[in-house]
Amino acid sequence: MVRHFLDIHRLSAEDLRGILDDAHARKAARKGWPRGRVDADAPATDHVLAMIFEKNSTRTRFSFDAAIRQLGGASIIANAGDMQLGRGEPVEDTARVLSRMVDAVMIRANSHDDVERFARVATVPVINGLTDRSHPCQILADLQTIEEQRGPIAGKILAWVGDGNNVCHSFMHAAPKFGFRFNVACPADYHPDLRDLARGGDHVALTSDPREAVAGADVVITDTWVSMGDSDYEDRLAAFEAYTVDEALMATAAADAVFLHCLPAHRGEEVTDAVIDGPQSLVWDEAENRIHAQKAVLAWCLAGD
Repeated sequence: MVRHFLDIHRLSAEDLRGILDDAHARKAARKGWPRGRVDADAPATDHVLAMIFEKNSTRTRFSFDAAIRQLGGASIIANAGDMQLGRGEPVEDTARVLSRMVDAVMIRANSHDDVERFARVATVPVINGLTDRSHPCQILADLQTIEEQRGPIAGKILAWVGDGNNVCHSFMHAAPKFGFRFNVACPADYHPDLRDLARGGDHVALTSDPREAVAGADVVITDTWVSMGDSDYEDRLAAFEAYTVDEALMATAAADAVFLHCLPAHRGEEVTDAVIDGPQSLVWDEAENRIHAQKAVLAWCLAGD
């Protein structure tokens, strides 16, 4: 059976826990190793990962490339604009062709529907590297980072401050699967999609007050207020003015609270320098853990062959 990794809510809690545990184990096993050395089990030996990018990327591109290499495989990277896909070839036809040429496909896409269409006809695993709707790989890296520093995620309180965007959606999907509470603070005009909010059930609470969301939280998370493709920059800056994560807001969280941001950050907007560069910030560990979390995702997908 082909294993796709499209959204966290599609996987069982058991599978997700297994992927996260594997991410922890793979990182620990490599301690002190050169980054180019292949993992001992090399689960991607003789496998090729295709990566398709419709959006600019730093962390997703480098981390997936490093991940497949450390698993013993190889990669082919293409921008959608350089492919016939960028000239109007149907998504389904591209999926059928690539399924004959590679062993898995990662897509960073503008439209979540396009990734769903691709996966419906692909005969190899398809991984969502980010869409307008969700960003599941990022959440696994974030949960790995939290557990490394603060222990098991179950029972923790996570607070989201800012735009109810794709990353926020994936956190809401993860909350009931991993057993944490997720408080979301955002302006009314920028709330999460109600379908994704519903997937979080009783594990998710929505408010417009950042202090209410952050009070007593173990983890405080934010993201850029203006994502690629957003054209309402000035309107967003005005709407989110009261949602900056600064030292005063962090002081209302738990005494040992940590700060996460998936990057890139707009310093002085959604977060201050004092927070992102401060002792509570785990953003650099978080960025590195994209490699380890995605290795675990790739290994899980390829094990379904």
